[in-house]
Amino acid sequence: MAATKISLETLKTLDPLSSLPDARLQELADLCVIETVYRSADPFQQRPIVGQSAYVLRGELALVYGQGSSELIVGGSAEARHSLGKRRAFESAKAVTDVQLIRIDDDLLDIMLTWDQISVHEPVGTSRPSECSEGGAGWGVMSGLFGINNLRFGAFSQLPPAHITELLRRFERIQAKADEVIIREGAEGDYYYLVESGRCQVERLIGGVNMTLAEFKSGDTFGEEALVSEAKRNATVTMKTEGSLLRLSKQDFNALLREPLLHGVNMEQARQKVLDGAHWIDVRYPSEYQYDRLPGARNIPLSEIRNAFGALDMGEEYIVYCQSGRRSAAAAFLLAQRGYHVFVLEGGLWGGDRLP
Repeated sequence: MAATKISLETLKTLDPLSSLPDARLQELADLCVIETVYRSADPFQQRPIVGQSAYVLRGELALVYGQGSSELIVGGSAEARHSLGKRRAFESAKAVTDVQLIRIDDDLLDIMLTWDQISVHEPVGTSRPSECSEGGAGWGVMSGLFGINNLRFGAFSQLPPAHITELLRRFERIQAKADEVIIREGAEGDYYYLVESGRCQVERLIGGVNMTLAEFKSGDTFGEEALVSEAKRNATVTMKTEGSLLRLSKQDFNALLREPLLHGVNMEQARQKVLDGAHWIDVRYPSEYQYDRLPGARNIPLSEIRNAFGALDMGEEYIVYCQSGRRSAAAAFLLAQRGYHVFVLEGGLWGGDRLP
């Protein structure tokens, strides 16, 4: 197995990878598997090619087809530009010389190609041409929101392509100056934001003192909590540097992101999921949790839910709850954006019978 990462120049020689922009190829380079196959070995005997796109980078590989026919694929040749077995299925393979192969997950590649083709025709801000005089930015520029991990496991892995198309159309780009207040604590929620460039500081008034809670950088999102819970803004976000933000109106956010990502369950359904292995998360304050919680629930207050990213198991299911369902809906959305399998207890603890 090679330790070095494949170069962008090499990826650009392969089809259909050559159609992807450099930003996508850079992400893809980190996810490619490169292996060395020694002479006379069949690279697919122990590791089948099913579900993968495989290319010969160097050396000579013989493919054996039905009825005894065969073909020699030489690294760097015109035939080597295409993935093995995609145009014609083969029965076995044999390395004539030592061979270097690259393997790419088919599902991963299909996702990248799909969203790239969508973004070519639907750049950010096409509904507002005057705001895109510098050229509409597609998903390649929005590296955080439309990064490959989000497309595979995060918010957009759960959305139909049509919703992605509309998101690209409806995001509005705004330029922000250093020290400019983007959202103010106590104000009504109106937009969902993505930091395209620059940095933001998050502050909250605690005991009469402004406390710094977090800092957002390129690719981070904010503003969703007030929109999902239909509450006032719970913090002030100020630009630390000059930068560019992409924002989505509350109406578009609800239609294209909130509704598809939030999945509710009633108490009976939640009880069954817990019996099947799902986990309760109580997003209320510790003082509420201490005296009034569901059996086995883990307390992660809404204000701390972002700190749980990476700590929770992506392979598990979670059911979040609060008193009414407002805070839990906000927490569930934040988790769903990161690809967690999460459900909201409909109506919260006020909405149905308690578990025994």
